[in-house]
Order: sequence, then C-alpha cells, then structure tokens
Amino acid sequence: MQSLLGFDGYQTALERARTKDLLRLLPRGYTSVLDAGARDGYYSRLLVDYFRSVTALDINFPLKSRWRVWVQADLTTLPFSDNCFDVIFCTEVLEHVSAVQKACREIARVAKHAVVIGVPYRQDTRIGKTTCNHCWKTNPPWGHVNSFDEQDLRELFPTMRAVELSLVGSSQERTNALAVALMDAAGNPWGTYDQLEQCVHCGSKLSPPVSRSFMLRLSGASAFMLNKVQSRFATPRAGWIHMVFQKNES
Repeated sequence: MQSLLGFDGYQTALERARTKDLLRLLPRGYTSVLDAGARDGYYSRLLVDYFRSVTALDINFPLKSRWRVWVQADLTTLPFSDNCFDVIFCTEVLEHVSAVQKACREIARVAKHAVVIGVPYRQDTRIGKTTCNHCWKTNPPWGHVNSFDEQDLRELFPTMRAVELSLVGSSQERTNALAVALMDAAGNPWGTYDQLEQCVHCGSKLSPPVSRSFMLRLSGASAFMLNKVQSRFATPRAGWIHMVFQKNES
C-alpha cells in the first residue's frame, strides 16, 4: 500500500491504474481544486490539465516541490472559508488521519461542488505491521490508522451524495489472529519499514529488527507460512476504492 506520491513518480502498474482512474473520475467544467494532502505535489502537477486554479495543501512543506501555490496546514483545521474550492481532491490521505471524521467535515465545508476521495479498500492493517525499536509498540502498515469500505465513506460525508464509485486492483492478502500473534512476537520483521511515516506512538524512525533469536525467527516463519496458505484460498478483493461526492445544492 505504499504511496505513489514519492519522488520517483510512477512505480507499479497498480499505481498507474489508480492514477488513470482518479483522473477519469474528476468532475469536469470547474475552475478551482484543492489537492488536500498533496505531499510533494505529484497530483497537483497533473490537475493543472483539468483546472485553471490548483492549490496544494499538506501538513508538511516538501523540500523538493516547486509547486506554485502551496499551503501548509492540518486537514482537520483548514484555513479556508466555506465553499472555497469547486472541487476537493484527496487521495492516499484519510487512511493516515486519526481524527478522520473532523477532517472529512472540513473537506465537505470548503468544497463548493464536489469531492474526490481515494483510499485503500477494506485494508487489513494487521498485515505488514511494524514494531518500533524505541518504544516497542506495534504500528499499522504505512501509518494507515483507518480502513474503509463504501459505507464508511458515505457515513463520513453525510451532507454530500455519492455519485460515482470505482474499485481498483486486486489482492488476496489475508491473515488471522494466530499469525498476527506470532508475527508480533517475532518483532514484525517483514513490516513496511521503508515507509515515510514514523512511529505513531513515540515519533521515532522505524527500522527492522537487527538480530533475532532462533525462536523469534521460527515464530516469524510460522506466521508467514500461515498467511501464505490462507491467502492461497482467499477470494480476491479490490485494493483501492475511489468515490466522488457531490454537494447537495440548496
């Protein structure tokens, strides 16, 4: 579930498919858009082909971005007036936000016409967990603290109506309580340690365990095999859900 908004641009066929689908879903005929959670401005640069005015917003100011209109702010307290942008574009963001309901209220507030959302679909955040070497607590993969399906997204935007939905990708990754317990005991050696996000508990940089005893290696290997067997018989499901919400006109 790694973000494609890194400095390398496109990375996989799935990410290319996601980008193509998100651009296909963009509402046409509007002037201004807010790229909410823009990171390095990757999507902001693509949105200029569809909107005359593009504003990029992120909680951190990117070191390598040269985007023209950049706002550093928290998604839960947007520094804009009501109905400020025709369209809000928000992808690979809400899964990271603890106060997700507050963030979605803010997104709906500043949207004049439409909102485009892209998030992982029914992600099992037990898969790919990491263990912090400083506080020894576990973290969700990629810093994803939320998981979504269609109903979850509808409930997050109660003042808007869903007008389009798209599912992208396919995954058979599965786990179970025993495999999770064994992987946690092993220190989650195959977690998403190359993620940009730090430990959600203490803020330290995440890194894989350096050395492990035979018993810990055995625990991790057992968990890996359990997951592999379960995934082989699992029904595939989409990896990402994209939804377009329209503001109810008064």
